[in-house]
This record gives sequence, C-alpha cells and structure tokens, in this order.
Amino acid sequence: MSTFSRTDTSLFGRWWWTVDRWSLVALAVLVVSGLVLAMAATPSVAARIGLDPFHFTHRQFVFLPLSFLVVLAVSMLGSRGVRRLALGMLIVAVGMLVLTLMIGTEVKGAVRWLSLGGLSVQASEFVKPAFAVISGWLFAEWRNNGDLPGHWVASALFLLIAALLVMQPDVGQTIVLSAIWAVQFFLAGLPLIIVAGLGVMFLMGAVGAYFTFDHVRLRIDRFLDPDAEGYQIARATEAFLKGGLFGRGPGEGRVKEVLPDAHADFVFAVVGEEFGLIVCLLLVALFAFIVLRGFARVLADNDLFALLAVAGLLTQFGLQALINMASTLSLMPPKGMTLPFLSYGGSSVMALALGVGMVLALTRKSNGRGDSA
Repeated sequence: MSTFSRTDTSLFGRWWWTVDRWSLVALAVLVVSGLVLAMAATPSVAARIGLDPFHFTHRQFVFLPLSFLVVLAVSMLGSRGVRRLALGMLIVAVGMLVLTLMIGTEVKGAVRWLSLGGLSVQASEFVKPAFAVISGWLFAEWRNNGDLPGHWVASALFLLIAALLVMQPDVGQTIVLSAIWAVQFFLAGLPLIIVAGLGVMFLMGAVGAYFTFDHVRLRIDRFLDPDAEGYQIARATEAFLKGGLFGRGPGEGRVKEVLPDAHADFVFAVVGEEFGLIVCLLLVALFAFIVLRGFARVLADNDLFALLAVAGLLTQFGLQALINMASTLSLMPPKGMTLPFLSYGGSSVMALALGVGMVLALTRKSNGRGDSA
C-alpha cells in the first residue's frame, strides 16, 4: 500500500506521485552495488598503500547513502529551483577550477584536486552537471526567444570551462563536456553544415591533444600497440578471463591486490572477476535503463528546457559509464574516469547525485513539477 494517497497535496505527496519511481529503484540498486563493491575492492588497495584496510570502505559508506539522500532532495525541486541550484554550482565550480590551477595538488603530472579543510575536491566533477543545466536553459531561451543569443553565451561558457580543464590537463572531462554541449546544440536546432564543421574541429582537437600531452600520447600508443599493453589494462583483462560467467565469488578476486586503481577507475574489473560476466551485463543494462528511461520521460513533455537539460545530464551520466567500462575492457584508451556510484570517490559520487537528482526533478510529471523552487 502506498504511503501517500493521490489526493495528498503535501510536498512529499506531490513528489511521490510525480517522480519516476522506477528510476529511483534502479539508482538504489546502483548505490547498494556500490556499497558491496566498497567492501570487496577497497580494503586491499588501502592496505597496499599503508592505510587502515577499511579507510576507503568507511568513507564510501558515508558518501553513497548521503548521495542517495541528495538525489531525493534535489528531485523535489521545480524547474526554477533546478536552474538556481545549477547556477550556484556553476559559479562555485568555475571559481574552484581557477583556484585548482593556482593552488591545486599535482598528481601524476596533472593538477585536478583542491584541498579544502582536509578534503580533496575535484571541481570538474561538479562543473559538468551544472553546465548541462545552464547550457540547456540558454539554448532553450535562444529557441524560444530569438532576440536572446543564448547559443553564443552557452558556447562561450563551454569554451571557458574547456580551456580550464585542458590547462589541468584533463582531456577525459573535456571530452564529456564537449559531448554535453554538442548534443544540446544539435537538439536545439544546429544546422547540419555546422555539425560537420564541429566534427572536424573535435577531430583536430583530438589530434592536437595527442601531440601536446605526453600522457595522452602514451595511452593511445599503448592502446594501438598490442605489445605495449599497460599494466592496469593487462591485469583487468586477466580479471575478466578468470571471472568467467559466474565469477570466482565475493571476496575471492585477486586483481584488487595488484591493481592500483581497483577501487576507482578499474572497479569494473573487480566486478568481472568476483561476480562474472552475467553481473557485468546486468550492470550495463542498469545504466542503459536509467538513461533510456530518462529520455522516454522527458520526451513525453513539451518543455524545451527540460529536454535539453536532461539530454545533457544523461549524456554525461551515460558517456561516463561507457568510457569507464570500455577503458577497462581495453576497447578504448583509459581516461581516468569513474564508474557512476560504483567507483570510490566523494566528489564524483556527490556530483553525480546532484545531476541525477536534477534529471528526476525535470522528468517529474508536469502537474507536479511546475516552476516552483
């Protein structure tokens, strides 16, 4: 029996009957899966680098439940509330990107982390969902009000943020940001001739990144040369082979003992070894369900802003999952990107929670979403 009746006009009652409960269930399954993987993958990594074996586990058991509460809270906002939240996030995140370049911590030749009060924050994680919403709003205003050059403002904002990301350098996040902007511009009515031109520009940018950044060139060379396979990719491949269809069993995997990023970028390899191919495919289906369900909900609405913003947010969510899994499976060069809600990381988990919460808020049924805060 439902907790709320359909005639309940309270905040929670309206939310319950308008939010996509199937997507909430799928997200809850992802969060629970993340907790299971935190217990499976993080102790070995923590012990190997001299920390308490449950250092990462304890943190993830804080981050993941908190992230689900963030999803629920944000999903209760109206369209105007989502825009306000995204604008505040964008201002703070861009400011933090600038500060990161000035006083950030350098790790493996890149400056992506900012230490604040003993916590390490990756501002690029928060700038993506915020940009997706604000860019979607600017494009929508351009289409709905031809006098407002929203597409030029959105493009200038994209170039500014992309420049800050490249200076870190963070090519992977720049690719995701570019995909968000390109998808929204296309849906807003970009002429096909400009689409072709942008495709050429992105190709030239990829070639430029190869010749400019040593770590990009090294990863691509290793990917293209079968005899120069990277250490982590080789161990991940072994993990999938040993896992087979049904896996070796929870806690029985060995790749986490030798894989430096088994708890983060390569957590999918731990899934493959301990739980097998079938569970891996179920997780892929879960990510696909969340993305397709979101598009199906927003396409049933007539709100252009909601369509563009949700398209950008789902592009980020789906592309990030795709890049992580494809990198782990050696289908593309590694990009150092987390698997949503499954990889360890406070910044990534909280930023994804904010983004998914915005998707749920913007895909609520029209009679419950409105323009309220």
